[in-house]
Amino acid sequence: MPNITRILALAAAVAVSSTAMAQPVGPKAKPTVVLVHGAFAESSSWDAVITRLKRDGYVTIAAANPLRSVASDAAAVSAIVRTVSGPVVLVGHSYGGPVITEAANGNANVKALVYVAGFAPETGESSLTLSGMFPGSTLGSAIVPVALPAGGQDLFIQADKFRAQFAADVPEEQASLMAATQRPVAQAALAEASGVPSWKTLPSYVIYGTDDRNIPAAVMSFMAKRAHAVKTVVVEGASHALMVSHPDEVTSLIEDAAASASQ
Repeated sequence: MPNITRILALAAAVAVSSTAMAQPVGPKAKPTVVLVHGAFAESSSWDAVITRLKRDGYVTIAAANPLRSVASDAAAVSAIVRTVSGPVVLVGHSYGGPVITEAANGNANVKALVYVAGFAPETGESSLTLSGMFPGSTLGSAIVPVALPAGGQDLFIQADKFRAQFAADVPEEQASLMAATQRPVAQAALAEASGVPSWKTLPSYVIYGTDDRNIPAAVMSFMAKRAHAVKTVVVEGASHALMVSHPDEVTSLIEDAAASASQ
């Protein structure tokens, strides 16, 4: 009888062990999405995208980009990335593109880059050199410079030109608010040469509008092809502020990148 008891106990233990081993492995945690705004914008420009990402279960961080220099801005974003224990998808708009390109370097948890009308520079390139690679940008005529106390200049878009230049497909009242809350970028930051291009080793995704007056569509197409983007989305008639005017398309591409990063 004791032998039978031991046999039954052993059989039960084996059954429990087998059942445990047969349990399906739970899904991996979704990556954290870190959103980096560019020049003439601020973190709230991502509001509509954040709402959609959070609805779909993504933790999101809208980083405050200092807009002072590529190196120092990337260091600030990199510090945020290092606080995230799991995988990260870095998303950059406009000048935020060079920032995420640099911030990804040295952070192994960054699994994908998403360029939202964003520059994807090669070593030595700057936002200024890239924007002038092909004709079409009218930003220069919309800019007003402001001298900085320590030297150099900050750049703003003139309020009365903001909507046409930056957000032509955004409702007028909302574009007016964006013009009032825009954050200036240091001219030196736009001219600063970029370092090692992380898009050469990380999967990259690109979305841009055909009516972008800051970064010509031809420039965006060139950079997407050069980076061998996993997916490129071209939004017909979209302005430079397509994360505001086309949040569904932007969110969808970010989630494509996140899904790939989760595999």
